[in-house]
Amino acid sequence: MPAKGAKESGGGARKATPDIIRPYGDTTGDGMVQVSFTLPVPHDKRAEGAALQLAAKMGLEPALLVHAKAMGPDFTFFVVYGSAKHLVDLREVKVVEREFPLLTPKDVNAAIKSRMRRKLVVVGACIGTDAHTVGIDAILNIKGFAGEKGLEYYREIKVVNLGAQVLVPDLVERARAEKADAVMVSQVVTQRDAHIHNTTAMSAAFREAYPAGQVPLLVVGGPRFEEGSAPKLGVDRIFGRGTTPGEVASYLVHELAQPKATQEKR
Repeated sequence: MPAKGAKESGGGARKATPDIIRPYGDTTGDGMVQVSFTLPVPHDKRAEGAALQLAAKMGLEPALLVHAKAMGPDFTFFVVYGSAKHLVDLREVKVVEREFPLLTPKDVNAAIKSRMRRKLVVVGACIGTDAHTVGIDAILNIKGFAGEKGLEYYREIKVVNLGAQVLVPDLVERARAEKADAVMVSQVVTQRDAHIHNTTAMSAAFREAYPAGQVPLLVVGGPRFEEGSAPKLGVDRIFGRGTTPGEVASYLVHELAQPKATQEKR
């Protein structure tokens, strides 16, 4: 029998993961990590000394400068390798678990047809100045992502993809015109927390434009959103990097095509 906490893998038992861990580089527990950053100084010996000083203040000691490259006349890009003294307690890591089952396209269509008795309407866009449509297209377009067809493939889902750089008032107006059940927004541009500001502005606009309790399901996706931050941003769901169309479709069914008794508890 395997030891308590051990997991079997293949032909043998695997050691239980300890609660307290450190980064692994050359040897177990050596704490070695690699970081990169840019400093607003020309590339010279003083710039390299500044990079090592910053690494030491970040807790990397000893630190080794492994790469330095001028980025124009006034900036230098660095890569530093060093040992971090910090420990990670896995017991304090909080993970947002998926609370709904993954459904096949056939099951998604059947659930929408039997419970809603009409097509589920999704309006999607990249808002603000964000012109990166790869994420929203991966979810909405029929070609999909990761071997899964996008929402356009589902015969019981009507998709309205507004594309890039859509103003929030225009998104609200189109969602009202289409009688959207769900609004999906992709945010890739994150400089100066643009994704946070755009999302909160979008949420506020929808809640102002719709009567209480009639706001469409607000779903946001992007690589830099924090798990569990949906309530703070005023949206219903956040999807991060690697999300597939099937996962989004299953979520929409879970939230919008449930039996009425279940929906009333929301």
